Amino acid sequence: MAETGVELERIMLVEDEEDIRAVAELALEAVGGFTLKTCASGHNALATIEAFQPQLIVLDVMMPGMDGPSTLGAIRQLPGFSRVPAIFMTAKVQPDEVSGYLGQGAAAVIPKPFDPMALSDRIREIWASLDPSARPE
Repeated sequence: MAETGVELERIMLVEDEEDIRAVAELALEAVGGFTLKTCASGHNALATIEAFQPQLIVLDVMMPGMDGPSTLGAIRQLPGFSRVPAIFMTAKVQPDEVSGYLGQGAAAVIPKPFDPMALSDRIREIWASLDPSARPE
């Protein structure tokens, strides 16, 4: 396979449900070998994103306080984070809902419930499909 640029290593996961966060953490760190920063809220993500410098952000859509789209919008306003690819994870995956998320700037949508054993591979597929110029350094 041709090298398409930077290898994905650092992922920020923003998910308010502790059990889903724990399963995704296991799937992405233990199975996928990624360096993961988990956040329980959009506010927590905004407070820690600069120190972590994620290459990719995975966001739950429905969260109390700041939902996924609001969190992504706030992240996009931060210097240096306007182009960090984001993936929404949600149970709401009707075609019009998915197109709405993509229209809000998501690179892809992963349906919930997700297969923990396949999550890392799916995220790598999405990363590989991105235009290399759209990826952060």
